[in-house]
Amino acid sequence: MITEDQQRLREHYLAAAVMPAPAPWRPLSGIAVGGLLGVGFAVDPGSGRDLVMAVSSAGHGVFDAVTGRKIARDRSPDPATSTPDAHPDLACPGLGPVAGVPIRIAGLFGGGLHRTTPDGWTLDVVSPDWPHDRVILSADGGANRGPAGGTWWHVFHSERSELRAAGFSPSGLTLAIATSSDLILWTRPEPDVGD
Repeated sequence: MITEDQQRLREHYLAAAVMPAPAPWRPLSGIAVGGLLGVGFAVDPGSGRDLVMAVSSAGHGVFDAVTGRKIARDRSPDPATSTPDAHPDLACPGLGPVAGVPIRIAGLFGGGLHRTTPDGWTLDVVSPDWPHDRVILSADGGANRGPAGGTWWHVFHSERSELRAAGFSPSGLTLAIATSSDLILWTRPEPDVGD
């Protein structure tokens, strides 16, 4: 039995169509990753930019979070460390520019990504039509009041694949949504100090 308030909240989210994330967020092309188990973030030691590591049943890959370009791939990771459940911190060893660095992975085996940014963006996952999850990006601290497109945006709806993880990089400059088949990224420039 759901309460009247819960029903009102459910209808609030059901009424929101999928829409683009607002500026300054810029979408990157979705990256097909079959058998995706989870994702994690790292920082490129050379450029300081966000990197995204994807762990799948077909191996590990590292992507530049600003361009979406694959920069490292391991199709045959060590079976002892190929999934994050083998490590107490749900981590897998990095590769490419972050080789040897343990990267915490959020997804099928647990864990989570940041749900807020240092400058106030918030991410929520809601399921008013379970098992289909919706990802909500907001600039109002997660209150999600008023109609969609004002201070909150329904940016993703998992209708065909199972949601694995959704969240921000520690820098708050990258937003990642991982499903069982895709990695979707948004990026933004460093906020001005006055913002």
